[in-house]
Amino acid sequence: MTRLVRNRPFPDLRVGDTESVRRLIAHTDIRSFVTFLGDVLEDSVDLELAADPGFRAVLSQGGMAVSLLVGLVATRLPGPGTRLRRLSVDIGNPLRKGDVAVAEATIAKLDADSRTATLDIRCSRADGTPILSGRIEAVAPDAPISRPFGRPVALETDTPPDRLEQIEELGRRAGPVRTAVVNPIDAPSLSGALDATEAGLITPVLIAPEAALRKAARDARRDMSGVETIDCVNAEAAARNAASLAAKGECGAIMKGKIHTDALLHAVLDRRELRTGRKLSHVFVEDVPGYLRLLFVADAAVNIAPDLSTLRDIVQNAIDLAHALGIERPRVAMLSAVETVTETIPSTIAAAAICKMADRGEITGADVDGPLAMDNAVSEQAARIKGIASPVAGRADILVAPDIEAANILAKDLDYLAGAEAAGIALGARVPIALTSRADTARERRASAALAAIMAAGNGHGGDIP
Repeated sequence: MTRLVRNRPFPDLRVGDTESVRRLIAHTDIRSFVTFLGDVLEDSVDLELAADPGFRAVLSQGGMAVSLLVGLVATRLPGPGTRLRRLSVDIGNPLRKGDVAVAEATIAKLDADSRTATLDIRCSRADGTPILSGRIEAVAPDAPISRPFGRPVALETDTPPDRLEQIEELGRRAGPVRTAVVNPIDAPSLSGALDATEAGLITPVLIAPEAALRKAARDARRDMSGVETIDCVNAEAAARNAASLAAKGECGAIMKGKIHTDALLHAVLDRRELRTGRKLSHVFVEDVPGYLRLLFVADAAVNIAPDLSTLRDIVQNAIDLAHALGIERPRVAMLSAVETVTETIPSTIAAAAICKMADRGEITGADVDGPLAMDNAVSEQAARIKGIASPVAGRADILVAPDIEAANILAKDLDYLAGAEAAGIALGARVPIALTSRADTARERRASAALAAIMAAGNGHGGDIP
């Protein structure tokens, strides 16, 4: 059946004519309004505010609901060529992520002199709960339009996937994993652990000085009833205790609280039972708006200036994580400033060596290419202009930076300038370590816990995340 773009000029309108549309409200819909708000204010939106469910509910209620109704009038009744004159609404209940919104518009009055149609509008949840109601006055189009639907805007499916939410779902399928939470004595880290518990991702063992832990619970207004705790004297003792539990097989993952990353990792490495044949390394999993797939960034937190053998482990750890998230053949870009091997730029030589190791089977399970500059790694157009023919160029899943400074700057650029959301994990030990930051949102902390649950379960078949 041919799809048509059509409108209804004023003579074709009748009182009682009705159109409706339904839409599932996705996280990415709401995020679009968060981004728009930042553009309007000529500034950014506070990360915690942008993630707050109440704030997002207001944006969905006044943004998505009204936009659906205006869109219904502009595209269907009367349709293209319509000019809006007046909009008034009464707002009732909130509209949240996961709700199915039903928008309806009905012609209530027609004025032939001004060619104006007055439409009763309403938006409700699929169960009938009212969201808003009101009226739109619109000048109907003069000329009829009826033509075949042309080239579509590249929306593909209804909305881009919410990839962090998909990671959480994989984590729920894999978990909950018993997790030693190290020194969660501030509100963010304690709430992160308890949120991950409520989401079905972990079964926590909170290891911290008892008095400080109780104070954190009071400050965060969180209930720790039924949660296992272990008292200790300080953060370092908590890390040693967590490593001991992991070494004995009494927990399957470790989660960072208020403790320096190096102190936590030293405690893990001090236990021979937790060592593997690989170096520890860190991976950020970034959901970047506008990029067609998850981006894995390594190593932004553990290895300062990796030598070649460490770089090889960084790459393999990131590949294994991608496999666990259902990416069968990830594409790895070894980043540098240029895409040619240059004697005066050591990172280009290291990248070329890593590629040769992959060619000879010392790195497995991925396509590896480099050196690649950042633009050539993530932009097919840039790679094409520069004549780079590669299965990786322009479509990278994994970005491996030459050192911790470059990786950390890259990850934080994605977070704060590109609006990405990130989860972090350290791999290479017998148990995964969820590494969270004090600046992480609750959502990002849950996603980090989900990564730990997935890796702890050895779940390499949890489903594809684009």
